[in-house]
Amino acid sequence: MARSVEKKAKTVEEAIELALAELGLDQEDVDVEIIDSGAKAMLGIVGGREAVVRVTESISPVRKVSEFLDILLEASKDSDESDVKYYVREEEEEGQPVVKVDITGSDVAYLIGKHGDTLYAINTLAGIIVNRDSENYVRVHIDVSDYRKHREQTLISMANRAASKVAKFKKPVTLAPMPASERRIIHTALQQNAKVITESEGEEPNRCVVVKLKPYVKMF
Repeated sequence: MARSVEKKAKTVEEAIELALAELGLDQEDVDVEIIDSGAKAMLGIVGGREAVVRVTESISPVRKVSEFLDILLEASKDSDESDVKYYVREEEEEGQPVVKVDITGSDVAYLIGKHGDTLYAINTLAGIIVNRDSENYVRVHIDVSDYRKHREQTLISMANRAASKVAKFKKPVTLAPMPASERRIIHTALQQNAKVITESEGEEPNRCVVVKLKPYVKMF
């Protein structure tokens, strides 16, 4: 749950400042609820009331990802001349918020790793950080030098070849184990295929997609 504090002071502004100091945050990183705006004492003696505010941490997903990447890239760069950069923004896909990141540079292979293992691990960590203490799930999609874009094209081709093989030989085809994000691409690519269905089988990290003939499909 997001951190939240209530503070009292002579004015709303002073109460907010006290809350920000305790949370160690800037005002753009919080939501402020004014519980009582307070009142000045009559003649400076009678009826005075302190202002009361509730200040709740509300750091944007984009900032959370940016701070994570700043730390990661600074710790992993091999020289002060590193040209690794990233561009981060929040978009909406199918009604769901998505933080998208494009990382570029002349030598970024180490951020991809073998078969994208490092990239997917970075993506997973970023997703955990963004959604920790958050009530609304936000998906994170990080790409490095368009690796995932090219990989998506490869996976779609792989899915279509498997579907053709299943339709021809009427036997299931099991694809190699892959992360959930890649399995999602396979499922989506064949979702409208009239002849086959896809299912995920097995346990992580060996979970894979199986392409099967649709029940009662008449082959011509």
